Amino acid sequence: MMIAFEHFHRLFLRLEQCRHNQLAKLGKKETEIQIPSSALQLLGALLTEFAKGNAVTMFPVHAELTTQQASDLLGVSRPFLVEQLEKGELPFRKVGTHRRVLLKDLMEYKRSMDRKRHEALDELAAQAQELDMGY
Repeated sequence: MMIAFEHFHRLFLRLEQCRHNQLAKLGKKETEIQIPSSALQLLGALLTEFAKGNAVTMFPVHAELTTQQASDLLGVSRPFLVEQLEKGELPFRKVGTHRRVLLKDLMEYKRSMDRKRHEALDELAAQAQELDMGY
C-alpha cells in the first residue's frame, strides 16, 4: 500500500509539472517515452478514484448504450428511462426492437436534470428563508 502511495505521489507531482506542457517525458533517459499531458491527467484522475475506493467505467465518447446500461448510469429504473425516451425527453434509436441511447445524449440529459434539480432546490430554500422556516 505504501509503495502504491509513493508511486501515486510521484505521478501527482509529475502531473503538476506537466500541466502546461503538451507532452510529459517519463522513464529513464534510455527508456524515456513521451505521453500527452492529457493522458497523464486522465491516469491521475483514474488513480484518484481508485484510491477513494470508487469503481471506474470508461466508455468511448460515441458509445451507444442499452436502456439497462443507461438507466444504471442515471440511477433510475429501466421502465422510467423507457418512459422518458418515449416522451421524447431523450433521443434514441431503435435497432430492431431494442432502443439505443448515445452516451453523449445521456450525459447531456443528466446535466440538464441535475441543473433543474438544483434550481428547484435553490427556489425552495429561498422560499423557506422568506417564510422564516429556519432553514
